[in-house]
Amino acid sequence: MSIERKNKLLGILENVGQTHVLRFWDSLDAAGQNKLAAQIMGVNWQQCRQWIEGALQEKHLELPFERLRPAPYQALTAESADEKAYQRKCIAHGEELLRQGKIAAFTVAGGQGSRLGFDGPKGTYVFTPLRKASLFQFFAESILRYQEIYRVVLPWYIMTSPANDDATRNFFGDNGFFGLDPANVSFFQQGTLPAFDLQGKALLEAPDSLALSANGHGGSFAALKDSGALADMQRRGVQTISYWQVDNPLVRLFDPLFIGMHASSGSEMSSRALVKRDPLEKLGHFCMLDNQSIIVEYSDMPEKLLYAKDNEGRLLYRAGSPAIHLLDCDFIDRLTSGSLDFQPHRALKKVPCLDEQGKLLQPESENAIKLEFFLFDALPLAKETLILEVERSEQFAPIKNAEGADSPESCRKALLERSANWVEAAGQSFPRDAKGEPAALLEISPRHYVDRDDFLSRKEVPPKLSCGEKQVLP
Repeated sequence: MSIERKNKLLGILENVGQTHVLRFWDSLDAAGQNKLAAQIMGVNWQQCRQWIEGALQEKHLELPFERLRPAPYQALTAESADEKAYQRKCIAHGEELLRQGKIAAFTVAGGQGSRLGFDGPKGTYVFTPLRKASLFQFFAESILRYQEIYRVVLPWYIMTSPANDDATRNFFGDNGFFGLDPANVSFFQQGTLPAFDLQGKALLEAPDSLALSANGHGGSFAALKDSGALADMQRRGVQTISYWQVDNPLVRLFDPLFIGMHASSGSEMSSRALVKRDPLEKLGHFCMLDNQSIIVEYSDMPEKLLYAKDNEGRLLYRAGSPAIHLLDCDFIDRLTSGSLDFQPHRALKKVPCLDEQGKLLQPESENAIKLEFFLFDALPLAKETLILEVERSEQFAPIKNAEGADSPESCRKALLERSANWVEAAGQSFPRDAKGEPAALLEISPRHYVDRDDFLSRKEVPPKLSCGEKQVLP
């Protein structure tokens, strides 16, 4: 049986020049052979060969930058009476959709905290200074509060990766799902693709295992369909999912204005746009190409366009993507009903792998090509799209780096500034130092107040703090 199975696998791999992945087959026990065989059978090798050949030649979608234009976006601040009336109408519509149970939460959480010096799923990373809340806890508390506000169940779908799925599930179980009903929290894994060396050969991480890595957040669509999550949403009557990445705790999970505008405009995929701080901020750019909305990665934009200004002296390509989206279930269903023809993006990485003798190598420089799909590549496939500006101070402070920009420290600073702004907007003073920065530490649990509207509408007296004081609103 082992010989027959090996011959079958060789038949698959010979056509694509990858028979080397079986070099240790004869030394494996039955469990090891089963594991490796399952991995090999789970790969579309013909498709991967096309992708990796293109990656080796550094082929990618060559953009005709001369035809590129900045994408228009809806400003967040309404100026005219008509605009204000439209926003009020959209907010009411969004609130009604929430009350009707038409909206679900979707978090992509397949990453590890290695860049933060943390050994575990990034969602389990503790980031708040006083309560020591993790990212997952912060989101769970937010969902609980929104469920109270709208008196509805808001199901939460969490996409993990093979590397962190068990740890993520265990974390929720160990913490009692942070008060959420486990029946309304669903976990599913994104797909994987082999890593290839710089000659196009698939790498092994062990004698019985390919070097597999998650296929990027663009793998969300297939994972939603294949896992049954999309069918579960449809069974519940959900029509739109609110998408965010696990490393951005400030995101407003359910924004009635955004939801209402999305639904009113007939958009299938809507996005928030963040006005870039400077030309080199690492955000994808919302652009138009031949009347289609696309996002161009910051690394792909020519320097001339990065620094281009409009007639008012603003960055021409100033609308960046903070990876906050709304996606219609029908749109996802349509994308995944046939062949989802996404082209993967090429990334050079350091990937531990076996040499020909079976010795594990720890590369000091990039030795491998990883193929990743990007969610925003679905934008031009949508019949209608919407781009709405987002307020940075309210909704964007990601935790990506161990220090500096987009770090735990910068996120905590942004979270404190947001809390201070809420207090001041409610008519209470907040202690500040000579530089105007908060001089007290106030941590607001989203279980207590989930966003600025919630804080200002509750009519409770904001806390009055002294310089150096620390306080929690749990």
